[in-house]
Amino acid sequence: MPRLTRAFFDRPTVEVARELLGKRLVHVVDGRRLAGLIAETEAYVGEADRACHARVGRTARTERLFGPPGHAYVYLNYGLHWMMNVVCERDGFAAAVLIRAIVPSEGLAQIRANRGGKPDKILADGPGKLCQALAITGADHGLDLCARGAALFFESAPPVEVIATRPRVGIDFAPEPWRSIDWNFIWPAAATRAATTPTSPRPSDEES
Repeated sequence: MPRLTRAFFDRPTVEVARELLGKRLVHVVDGRRLAGLIAETEAYVGEADRACHARVGRTARTERLFGPPGHAYVYLNYGLHWMMNVVCERDGFAAAVLIRAIVPSEGLAQIRANRGGKPDKILADGPGKLCQALAITGADHGLDLCARGAALFFESAPPVEVIATRPRVGIDFAPEPWRSIDWNFIWPAAATRAATTPTSPRPSDEES
């Protein structure tokens, strides 16, 4: 499958969050593909979004959120878990999609080892878990996910048929309407598709 190009991410964040469902997140580590189909995402849109890190403005921490699109925004949550986001929209506008869950589809033996032998059902069903599963860390912060030869990238896949929505998770600190807006997107049939989707033999070198 071809890689997603920068044009995919240079669009409204909510649109990108919905359309990332079913796409494949890939990390090539020591020549081995660790990958999974995206099952849950969340959109964070601009400085006005009181649940978005950009609400504090442009700082050393949030700089990557302000673009350009198609780059990784990886941060440590509560000093414990890495969280993987992809920056969206035009350069200078702070927005990103948080990848909240994947269904592992390639490199399962290494993914299981990375997760310390946890049961398959919970290998990557949370943002911190999927980063551990795919060996994504702060070293990946700021990477251009659309660059030729990038080791961390997204691959295309057929569109998802049914999507569920709900308010975003873990943002009780945010005032309304941000706390209740339905910007969490879930692919209910993720496990079924992952079991029947062929894997890619090698990373694509398609340019952005």
